[in-house]
Amino acid sequence: MTNEFSRMIASALKLPEHRVNNTLKLLTEGATIPFISRYRKEVTGGLDEVQIGDIHARYEKLCETEKRKATILSTIEEQGKLTEELRRRIDDCWDNTELEDIYLPYKPKRKTRAEVARQRGLEPLAALLLLQRENNPALQARKFIKGEVKDEEETLKGARDIIAERVSEDERARNLMRSQFRRQAVITSKIAKGKESDEASAKYRDYFDFSEPLKKCSSHRLLAIRRGESEGILKASISPADDEECLNLLKRQFVRGNNECSRQISEAVSDAYKRLLKPSIETEFAAASKAKADEEAIRVFAGNLRQLLLAPPLGQKRVIGIDPGYRTGCKVVCLDAQGALLHNEAIYPHPPKSEYQQAGRKLVKLVEQYKIEAIAIGNGTASRETEQFVTSQRYDRKIQVFVVSEDGASVYSASKTARDEFPDYDVTVRGAVSIGRRLIDPLAELVKIDPKSIGVGQYQHDVDQTKLKESLDRTVESCVNLVGVNVNTASKHLLTYVSGLGATLAQNIVDYRTANGPFRSRRELLKVPRMGAKAFEQSAGFLRIPHAENPLDNSAVHPESYPVVEQMAKDMGCSVAELMEDKELRSRIRTERYVTDTVGLPTLSDIMQELDKPGRDPRKQIQVFEFDKGVRSMDDLKEGMELPGIVTNITNFGCFVDIGIKENGLVHISQIADRFVSDPTAIVSIHQHVRVKVLSIDRERKRIQLTMKGVNQQ
Repeated sequence: MTNEFSRMIASALKLPEHRVNNTLKLLTEGATIPFISRYRKEVTGGLDEVQIGDIHARYEKLCETEKRKATILSTIEEQGKLTEELRRRIDDCWDNTELEDIYLPYKPKRKTRAEVARQRGLEPLAALLLLQRENNPALQARKFIKGEVKDEEETLKGARDIIAERVSEDERARNLMRSQFRRQAVITSKIAKGKESDEASAKYRDYFDFSEPLKKCSSHRLLAIRRGESEGILKASISPADDEECLNLLKRQFVRGNNECSRQISEAVSDAYKRLLKPSIETEFAAASKAKADEEAIRVFAGNLRQLLLAPPLGQKRVIGIDPGYRTGCKVVCLDAQGALLHNEAIYPHPPKSEYQQAGRKLVKLVEQYKIEAIAIGNGTASRETEQFVTSQRYDRKIQVFVVSEDGASVYSASKTARDEFPDYDVTVRGAVSIGRRLIDPLAELVKIDPKSIGVGQYQHDVDQTKLKESLDRTVESCVNLVGVNVNTASKHLLTYVSGLGATLAQNIVDYRTANGPFRSRRELLKVPRMGAKAFEQSAGFLRIPHAENPLDNSAVHPESYPVVEQMAKDMGCSVAELMEDKELRSRIRTERYVTDTVGLPTLSDIMQELDKPGRDPRKQIQVFEFDKGVRSMDDLKEGMELPGIVTNITNFGCFVDIGIKENGLVHISQIADRFVSDPTAIVSIHQHVRVKVLSIDRERKRIQLTMKGVNQQ
């Protein structure tokens, strides 16, 4: 079946079939997406992570469809209704909607009105009416009066129920209605009865009397409506713009002639449309539009998360992390260059205690005592005041001060992960440690937090949670493997996302490291319990060992390619270390000489790039940022003001910018650039430093509209 799947996937993705087939073979053998895209370029023809991910997703969907077909065939066979023609049709079908339409007449049903009529023996009467030749159906109906059926009207009603169900299960009729819904479906929302004066309803004000063609309804509007509906504030529906047209099309299909039987069929078709077919297709389109909106929201979230995880790290510097606060004070922690906690205490520079001088002396002393190089301040309550306090002190050394997003820090500080790391400290200390570590290495710290709590999503709690988790896990895995991991300092949580490892092996690596000291070579990883040849193959290239005897162990060159590099060094008459240090030596290498059956030019090109900058971090360099000192609350804002800001979240409808006050401002997609923008991520990225102008301020709803149009971004 894999070959057939390869053909279908290749056709859908417009890729060569042999590349898809080779990729599926690697995936089914247990290779990870990062490993395949980085180290098997010759096999896949250089497919990237997105393409390999698409192949994997489509393959899994086809496998699910195959299982569904097996269930359907088995169910119909048990009923004794499986003909060869029906079996062949199901075998050949790979469209899930069509498959369910084929199955619908055979699907076991609860006790429907039609089923009750069949049990009363009225199916022959329904068949007679469908022929539409009988001029006096009431006369024929009398023949079926028996048992629970009291009169001819009841027999005719039962027959119409059977016909209505047949109409609703007819493939052509269903496709006809789908076509109408696709062309003219309208989504409508109204405020639920009794919710008009509810305070919680205010945020849904835009949807109290809302109507829009479904195909034009953006993902964020649809998800907002669905959330309002789930909270009982809104009532939503999807209907064709013209019910009469839909009904006429159905009657044209089923009603023939103009006799009494035809009128019975016409009545049955009307009932089928209103009671069965329309609600069924509405449910289908509601699910499909929700799935599409979910997909878009998940795509945006994954893109934002990727940018957040790949945010510039400060690197291994000694840092103070500060979780600011008023009444409870500012929790201060001192971390070494690896992020280990050295000291913690609270200072109270703000009201109500206002111990400004005392707090300043303490901070200066800590900077001197622990040789601090940078200070990270959380961006929550009292952040601006704390930043002003920190920057106003005089230190004995140059100190860089950064404001760091603390989204998710409270979630981390109360988690089992944090309790395991710091069992003897309370949540405030753990939160401050997380803030400090985010500055040193955002990726290493953020992998410990559920991505949904990091604050860069769009309706993340409303979308399909399984698909969201899969997407976000893939994103984290991709980022971790792109950057690479120092196996001697990485936490279990970071190691978990390394290609081929997982939670058990990650823990085993940490336990081995604790018992035996730092790893001295990649080969030593094979001594870790349960680290087999396959797991080593998948993970080794992404694990770094600084100061290893073999310098390649601190690079992205895979151990399977070491012989190639060693041969290059031998041909140049030098050691591997000398080859990595000498650019002139490397420039004399002719890579085509080293092509073999398994090592092609793509891999050789990657090797040469890695030798040029071994273990290079692909992330950008961090930059210090300062908010406008004159703006500390919404009251300080005026329309027309130009301010510096940091992009904190990106959605389909624009981006949110932190301008140094509690409320973030919105730059609508129409205000991001002087030209048309269809995708905000083409212009802005998470944590990007931007300049914005204040367009409007809604103090009652705490909303700030910003623009980047006509604002110099230099």
